[in-house]
Amino acid sequence: MTTTGREPIVETEWLADHLSAPDIAVLDASWHLPTMNRDSRREFLAEHIPSAQFFDIDELSDEASDLPHMLPSTVKFASRMKEMGIGDGVRVVIYDTTGIYSAARAWWSLRAMGHKDVAVLNGGLPKWKAEGRALEDGPAKQRARTHFTPRFNAALVADLYDVKGYVSTGSTQIIDARPAARFRGEEAEPRPGLRMGHMPGAKNLPFAQLTNPDGTLKSAAEVQEAFAAAGVDTQGPMVTTCGSGVTASILSLALAAIGHPDVGVYDGSWAEWGQDNGLPVVDGA
Repeated sequence: MTTTGREPIVETEWLADHLSAPDIAVLDASWHLPTMNRDSRREFLAEHIPSAQFFDIDELSDEASDLPHMLPSTVKFASRMKEMGIGDGVRVVIYDTTGIYSAARAWWSLRAMGHKDVAVLNGGLPKWKAEGRALEDGPAKQRARTHFTPRFNAALVADLYDVKGYVSTGSTQIIDARPAARFRGEEAEPRPGLRMGHMPGAKNLPFAQLTNPDGTLKSAAEVQEAFAAAGVDTQGPMVTTCGSGVTASILSLALAAIGHPDVGVYDGSWAEWGQDNGLPVVDGA
């Protein structure tokens, strides 16, 4: 696969060839569900791609919200990017320790804040390591501070008001990335206090159906087929959702990879909708 670094997905070979370029910044955006008992920052200190910075999804969030890792203010986001040496004119490549998982959330966050030159590393750290490529340990090497101009892209961010409208009118397809058992209301949510089921009219495409066993994204034809099998018309308006806005971003990334770059993510996702708040919930397929 030939890449220029400006596609939503880039290959490990491309990154290895461009790793020393001054306009390339690499981010480790690894994140795991609390039930997995993993410490992403500690794992970063143990090993990471050379020159990578750690993108802390939980810290880089709206501290005033009681919902998990909601997008922060543009001021906070820009400040953190400047500290990491990420700004205007910098190409950002993001990876995680799963393959393609939480890196998609950071990809979406940067784009929602107006930074268009950003991509996810296909296969992430597992593929990089399997190929015997270089690693570093210890704290991140400091990049020179630079200017980051936030330009909030509201088209990429759906809130509760938006999604209530989609549910009531059916004007936009809601695609839920959670595993099928959770979508159908057969399995409890990992976060306590949430109802089981899904939004009326939502379609289910579990995020794992879009990746290969090695953590790489499936081919364009396979991605398209997966959305079609879920009953999604990719030519129509769409929004993605999941448990807390992480795996929904994988769906939006996959859609960008097949030519639909502007599909929004419901930031609050089921962590917000699934509360005991009177919003409609249904179960079954």
